[in-house]
Amino acid sequence: MSEEEKAIFLAAHQAQKEEEEIGADVTSISGAIDFVHRQVNNGADYFKIMIEEGTVMNAPGLPVIESPVLKAAVDEAHKLDKIAIAHVLTAEAAKTAVEIGVDGLAHLFIDRPDWTKELIEAIAAKGIFVTPCLVLNSSIIGNSACHVAHDERVEKKLNEDWKMTMCSCFNTFPEGNMKDNFDNVRDLRDAGVDILVGTDVSVPMPHLGGLAHGVSVHHEMQLLVEAGLSPIEALRAATSVPSKRFNLLDRGSIAEGLRADLLLVKGDPTINISDSLSIVGIWKEGESYHS
Repeated sequence: MSEEEKAIFLAAHQAQKEEEEIGADVTSISGAIDFVHRQVNNGADYFKIMIEEGTVMNAPGLPVIESPVLKAAVDEAHKLDKIAIAHVLTAEAAKTAVEIGVDGLAHLFIDRPDWTKELIEAIAAKGIFVTPCLVLNSSIIGNSACHVAHDERVEKKLNEDWKMTMCSCFNTFPEGNMKDNFDNVRDLRDAGVDILVGTDVSVPMPHLGGLAHGVSVHHEMQLLVEAGLSPIEALRAATSVPSKRFNLLDRGSIAEGLRADLLLVKGDPTINISDSLSIVGIWKEGESYHS
């Protein structure tokens, strides 16, 4: 990120903070409903609700909005024909999200309590999709993605800031383990839950490590395969499944009349998912770009 880009990012963050200070009180039902309407009028396509008490992020005790208020926001979003997803990192937060009626979970619960089976059954029964962001959970547990950053197909495309970030990690919940995450993903898939690719990348900073725009999508697909999805399922999780769940029906598949957003790769990622990184051609809306 250049100095100019950093300045723009910080200015936007400050503007958002100032807006929140004079904005609606989203801790009340009426305030939450008003906030939903204001954001729709501002052009919001969907809503993401935070259910985060902080333990996994090494900040326990964060205030969480009460469930009736969260449900009012979700219900109002649905009345306005918008989808609502919830940020969750624990099974308890995911349980709350299911109870308030969200359409999807952003992130995967990093723990695996003895009632996980019942939670997954509830997610499946309500048709909720899950975007695991395994790349994020791996970083939270303490794993960097340095091996991905130094892949010869990746390294030349990242500047030093992003390489540094990929070689760092959050490391805020080292007591976690990837086996639980992989088991959660596999059980969700087996229950018929739609799995979507997501990464949660933001800016290049060490404490936000293990992630980088673009490359983390490919890393996420690799982790999904490691969790038990087939390569084809992982590819669909990054293409046709998100387009279906977010109602972006002009993309996500290769068919006549759809947007020509295409990658040409060397190899066969339907057999070896890592081949998705061997990019030799890129088209966006039919226009060719150099890889």
